[in-house]
Amino acid sequence: MLRPGRFDRRVTVDAPDVIGREAILKVHSRGKPMATDVDLRIIAKQTPGFTGADIENLVNEAAILSARASRKEIGQAELQEAIEKVALGPARRSRLMSTHDKEIVAYHEAGHAVAMALTPEAQETVQKVTIIPRGMAGGVTWNSPTNDDMFSQMSRKTLEGKIVTLMAGRVAEEIAFDDITAGATNDMERATSIARAMVRQYGMRRLARPISYGDRQEMVFLGRDSGRPQLQREGGRGDRLRDQQDCQHRLSALQASAERE
Repeated sequence: MLRPGRFDRRVTVDAPDVIGREAILKVHSRGKPMATDVDLRIIAKQTPGFTGADIENLVNEAAILSARASRKEIGQAELQEAIEKVALGPARRSRLMSTHDKEIVAYHEAGHAVAMALTPEAQETVQKVTIIPRGMAGGVTWNSPTNDDMFSQMSRKTLEGKIVTLMAGRVAEEIAFDDITAGATNDMERATSIARAMVRQYGMRRLARPISYGDRQEMVFLGRDSGRPQLQREGGRGDRLRDQQDCQHRLSALQASAERE
């Protein structure tokens, strides 16, 4: 809260890192029968972005899965299944899929997995690949970051590598079937979001000088500036057009790189 003369406190509450997640897992697993094969460090590495409430929900879901299977202890398999359930929802094993649809999903997810293996700068490790529908997804390629270092995860090479792995599923469809589906919609949204942030917020433009345009809308009544007037002051229509061209150029170049790999 920022109110000069009355309140002047800024409290930042980020999602816990891998050490914090492991500590939270230990707290919520206390008093629950855990199997000897459980490694909370591995679970912590597989849950980047999870909050304390998400981790509590994860442990509770794992306990429910163990009870349904008539097991007396919570095992590693139940914890990993709970991660997927909390993140994407329950598996829809009863959903009917034709052989052709399964083949499309398989090539799509394989594209993601191969790109992660061939793009070390993305700093992503494949954990699991499945074509069992879960939530709104027809299949999932689970991955975990090789480290939780904030600056290395936000470097230009790492972000470009993440775009490559995101676009690889669509590229695999095009290579295998000479056609594409709408299954890569979420992948493209995430890749475009990364590319746009690189160009407009992080100053990683290749075609012009590095400038941050401050697109984020802030609460003006709390003493913060709005992003759009800053955009108008710092760059006109020509700069915005160059931004769009730079973003499109970045996506096209990275897609071509994924196709070559």
